[in-house]
Amino acid sequence: MNFQLDDTHNEVIDLAQRFTEKRIIPGIREADRNASFDKSIIEGMGEIGLMGLCFPEKYGGGGTDYISLGLACEELEYGDTSARVVLSVHIGLAALPIFTWGTEAQKEKYLPRMTSGRMVGAFGLTEPNAGSDVVGLQTTAEKTSDGYILNGEKMWISLSDAADVFLIFAWTDQEKKRDRDHSGITGFIVERSFGGVETGDIKGKLGVRAGKTGFISMSDTPVPEENIIGGLGDGFKIAMFCLDQGRYTVAAGSTGLIRACHDACVTYSNTRTTFKRPIGRHQLVKDMIAKMYAGYEISRNLYLKAGWMKNKGIANTRATSLAKWIACEHAEAAASDAVQVHGAYGFSDEYPVERFYRNAKGASIYEGTREVQKLIQADYSLGYRKDKEGRTELPTYPFDE
Repeated sequence: MNFQLDDTHNEVIDLAQRFTEKRIIPGIREADRNASFDKSIIEGMGEIGLMGLCFPEKYGGGGTDYISLGLACEELEYGDTSARVVLSVHIGLAALPIFTWGTEAQKEKYLPRMTSGRMVGAFGLTEPNAGSDVVGLQTTAEKTSDGYILNGEKMWISLSDAADVFLIFAWTDQEKKRDRDHSGITGFIVERSFGGVETGDIKGKLGVRAGKTGFISMSDTPVPEENIIGGLGDGFKIAMFCLDQGRYTVAAGSTGLIRACHDACVTYSNTRTTFKRPIGRHQLVKDMIAKMYAGYEISRNLYLKAGWMKNKGIANTRATSLAKWIACEHAEAAASDAVQVHGAYGFSDEYPVERFYRNAKGASIYEGTREVQKLIQADYSLGYRKDKEGRTELPTYPFDE
């Protein structure tokens, strides 16, 4: 593995940094206070190419790789988690699955609009009573002469109100549903315009308040048969693929949050004085800042390794899971210490660290809880779980045409 970033990677970093500094950081405190989502952020990302960053140019994408996606997510979350979530959901959980599993007709129909940001994608797997237990979902798809009729409700859906198209997972085989056989689950590309789709917000979140999180309700929603993604019964496999991509972007984003905590504490520690000296001179403050730096380096190397494996088409579920688990753990620890370093000011939104603290907690829950990631790691070590030999379903970079 080569740890040297190339010119394209550095250009992506610069692009995402400038966008974060100009469009996210200046207004994030008020947006977080008011729990308001600025949809123009999505439009801005589309205008500069972030929404189609790692897709082939033939579909309107930027032609970059998975490492570029991770680097962009790191920079966006340096500003705020809500900005990174846009790429995680739109690219990792919606567009990449269509690119990987969709028919050529589906790719040509959806990807050019998604890579430009004219169509926003979201992911509908979690339900009010089904999270880590995927086969516990209750949404159903009933076959008709024209396609399928979907009924059900999805919960904790990022970009719910902002999205135009949803990747929805539903039972297409009721007998397998009773037996909890995941081969009875199918994925569907559902457009808001199909009818019977209602979305709304979830209020009172602990963190990511500037992000859009809500529900999707489907009542007799008609979906044409050609909008099945993959094949009938491939839904569980595709959902697990989606989570791999989502976990990768969360790992990269959490790495950016660690860096934001570190930088905020370095600045504060060099300007705040106690006992006639900058607090950075106190050993216990040094201890916390040193741990932040170590956590950043560990987390960054883990997600870059996972991105490199994705580029090469090497099975990476374990590497991606580990990157997600460790980066989220270090982000929580860094945010907690950052509040401590800032003392009473860390308890106020006058400084960003209290927002970092609230945002960090969510990442240890969504895209697979830290407990799920630990089980994945243990199952690999014990031999209960193994990756398939050879390349994964993920297209390698340079992308297959």
